[in-house]
Amino acid sequence: MVTVGIAGASGYAGGELLRLLLQHPEVEVQKVTSKQYAGDYVFSAHPNLKGLTDLTFSAESPEEVAARVDLLFMAVPHGSSAAVTPGIVEQGTRVIDLSADFRLHNPEDYPTWYGWDHPAPDLLEKFVYGLPELHREEIRNTRNVAVPGCLASSSIYSLAPLAKAGLIKGSVLVDGKIGSSGSGNKASAATHFSERYNSVRIYSPTGHRHIGEIEQELSLVAGTPVSATMSAHSVNMVRGILTTSSVFTDGQIEDRTLWKAYRSMYRDEKFVRFMMNKDGTYRYPDPKLVVGSNFVDLGFVMDQHVNRIVAIGAIDNLIKGTAGNAIQSMNIMMGFRENEALMAAPMRLV
Repeated sequence: MVTVGIAGASGYAGGELLRLLLQHPEVEVQKVTSKQYAGDYVFSAHPNLKGLTDLTFSAESPEEVAARVDLLFMAVPHGSSAAVTPGIVEQGTRVIDLSADFRLHNPEDYPTWYGWDHPAPDLLEKFVYGLPELHREEIRNTRNVAVPGCLASSSIYSLAPLAKAGLIKGSVLVDGKIGSSGSGNKASAATHFSERYNSVRIYSPTGHRHIGEIEQELSLVAGTPVSATMSAHSVNMVRGILTTSSVFTDGQIEDRTLWKAYRSMYRDEKFVRFMMNKDGTYRYPDPKLVVGSNFVDLGFVMDQHVNRIVAIGAIDNLIKGTAGNAIQSMNIMMGFRENEALMAAPMRLV
């Protein structure tokens, strides 16, 4: 039995970690922290978990919790993990970090994409990028994982086969749409219901911080530098991400070439599904079909008019985009069944 703690457990990602880990037969959740809810039962922040646990939130620091558990999930705001994680790693506790603080390998990329210098650049090399389908063996042999960003995850899953097959020649263009839970549970004027409802708001036309991750991972897969750009939109749904990416080619690519690229990379992956139906309402990936699950749905189409490959990805931003990949990485790291606690079917929202 592995003991775990969750620092910052009152947020959306922390709540999903709890919901899934409470069903994990190999895991005991011993400590969950929250300054806002310190001393309160977990269901004060996550009422859906009432009756499933008697845990209460603690005000203990991440370092204090790490000293009592085998593995610590860091579900804290971007920028705050890097200040305390070096000490936790030094004391030997395994860390799975859900923030952006250890995702990028090159410390020089942090001023570019996050606007701050990394306080522990030497620690970056000790973290593996937690995309299990791309880094399974590295995760198996590490003690520290950095969970990818949600928009980055959907983009990378849908584009990696093209990168590996050498089909990306120029820059990749990503159009991303995300539900309101991607903004976290801290309210602002932009997240107010009356502002979000019936709206498709482009909030990051260029320069989205997840571009750094997309370029890093596609370049690794391709074996050559890949440049990318993204336009991100806030849309009228709570959970889910849809990314529609464009890759321009020198000529037309046959469908069988595309199928070979995707199948060769994902043929044996339990959580990757190809959504390519000729008929019906849902012919291509749709976030509605993955809500509550660790699945990523992928699709692709060759646009013969302008020699463009359209790569489509859909995930639940809180599961495959955050908590699910964190637990999948933990399962690999600890030698558990990779799909343990993660095989629930998506919810049918009707």
